Amino acid sequence: MTRLVLLDAGPLGLVTNPRRSPRSAECAQWLQTLVRAQFRVLLPEIADYEVRRELLRANKVKGIAKLDTLAGLLEYLPISTAVMRRAAELWAHARQQGRPTASDKAIDADMILAAQALSLGTTEVVVATTNIGHLSRFVPADLWQNIVPP
Repeated sequence: MTRLVLLDAGPLGLVTNPRRSPRSAECAQWLQTLVRAQFRVLLPEIADYEVRRELLRANKVKGIAKLDTLAGLLEYLPISTAVMRRAAELWAHARQQGRPTASDKAIDADMILAAQALSLGTTEVVVATTNIGHLSRFVPADLWQNIVPP
């Protein structure tokens, strides 16, 4: 089965950054490599939201255009009611365990992203991120640089 890769806001922000740094260029090349290797790369709606809100706040029109283009090229993973309910369960479970992933007043995008990954119903999924700490407690997650075709 083809491996599924969900983009977290970190790598998505790098790829859509209107200022081409060496790191953002490296991340864009990595993403192209995955697509060429026929990985199924998904753009979760929650990651789009996290990156888009910052691009809008900073009035980065080129970044928004890049994000829109990428959303048209990759498979978009919308948020559903079932995903939000699962995210609420994950959020509550983390607090019951005494290990919250965000403040109690935060929407906690990591829990929504984890629920989106779980909604795919496969073990062949990994979240590509810049920080595996919170996500890896709930779903397979790795630094984007570590996710490479065989």
